[in-house]
Amino acid sequence: MKVVRIENLSLEEKKVLMHLRNNAFPIQFGHAVFEEFDLYLDSLIEVKHYLLKDENQIGGWAFTFFRDQEVWFSIMINNQIQGKGNGTKLIEELKRNNFNLNGWVIDHENDIMQNGEVYKSPLLFYIKNGFSVYQNTRIENEKIKAVKINWTNNK
Repeated sequence: MKVVRIENLSLEEKKVLMHLRNNAFPIQFGHAVFEEFDLYLDSLIEVKHYLLKDENQIGGWAFTFFRDQEVWFSIMINNQIQGKGNGTKLIEELKRNNFNLNGWVIDHENDIMQNGEVYKSPLLFYIKNGFSVYQNTRIENEKIKAVKINWTNNK
């Protein structure tokens, strides 16, 4: 699989990515209708998309966006191809194109996914990939309980 950076998503790509996001994250982050997902994408500022593709299949998606004077990111991989280096491939591409990355990571296993399984925290994955965890910077509300992570290019 290779990573392809694109600025604008096609309608078909957006539909695939909505399905990927709904299946990769806890159920409370899902979008019931396409228009809701499209509004979410439109709300992002200075967004850059990175698709993990194998021929015409999208197996993963990462994107960066600007919020609160910082570059933030999100990443998701099709559950069927996790654990094979694909997430690291996307992270490495984000690192090549940014000097600093911030994200919120669910650091517990209390959430349920759309398929009924428990959402497994990816926190160790990010630590393994060089991210720092800011234990005292948290977001906690009815939708999410997460900790802030950051990667900075120290070269």
